[in-house]
Amino acid sequence: MTTAFRGLLALAALVAATGAAPALAELPESVRAMMEAAIASGDKSAIDTVARFARQTHPGYAQDIEAMVNAHLTAQEREREAKIREAGIFNLWRGNIEAGGMISTGNTKATGLSAGFSLTKDGIDWRHKFRALVDYQKTDGLTTRNQWMASYEPNFTLNDAIYAYGLAMYEKDRFQGFSDRVTTSGGVGVRLLRRPTLSLDLKGGPAWRQTNWLLEEEDTELNTLAGADFFWRLSPGFEFKNNAQAIWGSDNSTYSNTAALTGKLTGKLSARLSYGLRHETDPQPGAEKTDTITRATLVYDF
Repeated sequence: MTTAFRGLLALAALVAATGAAPALAELPESVRAMMEAAIASGDKSAIDTVARFARQTHPGYAQDIEAMVNAHLTAQEREREAKIREAGIFNLWRGNIEAGGMISTGNTKATGLSAGFSLTKDGIDWRHKFRALVDYQKTDGLTTRNQWMASYEPNFTLNDAIYAYGLAMYEKDRFQGFSDRVTTSGGVGVRLLRRPTLSLDLKGGPAWRQTNWLLEEEDTELNTLAGADFFWRLSPGFEFKNNAQAIWGSDNSTYSNTAALTGKLTGKLSARLSYGLRHETDPQPGAEKTDTITRATLVYDF
């Protein structure tokens, strides 16, 4: 056995004993300190920015930098899941309250008050959304606008892109021609976009609707519902939302759309300007087909 061959055998034995090749050198202390400071801040954008520049200036340590980021995200996700599992039924809700003025056109041309609230709770697989809104106007002792809406929508995540939804909605608008309207629906939704600053969800399914008309008999029918929810954070202080919904029926179809721009004022207080449109293809006799509402409100987040 030659000396060279014996040397190769010795090297192989050493590698087998240690179980791996020699480890890569650790991150430079300056890079590690920057990464640890960014992670400690908890600011995702800061972590992403520091990690990107660290990879650009130290490409040989890209895997080590990525490992630090992934370890932080994994620990953060475990902490989030544990917090959700331990939370009670009344915990971890977030939402807002809004109040201000409105201007309506269509069946009523009035300026009045508008108020509403929304609640959202995100679970591991479930999301629950409550929403309520009222527009009211009284002139010379007569009510000229009185519209109510309340809805509850649970979502169940099937995978990263698809979810199942349910919907229960109550409406009251005597000036549109009905005293009460109840809509329930269930189906499938698709998350076409899912980014921190931009999202788009589409959903659709069968819907059952009962309408108590003022001048005609009660109407109950099976319909088809389709909806789209769009969100765009224009900047840290401004966001835009657009919610569109169509309910097709054999007797009457309803198309609605609400666009809202919200700007941060200070802390948890924001200002919101929204424009809503609703179109009924076959309303009560004498009623306008299209109503619009422009709202200017102050919003308090909690």
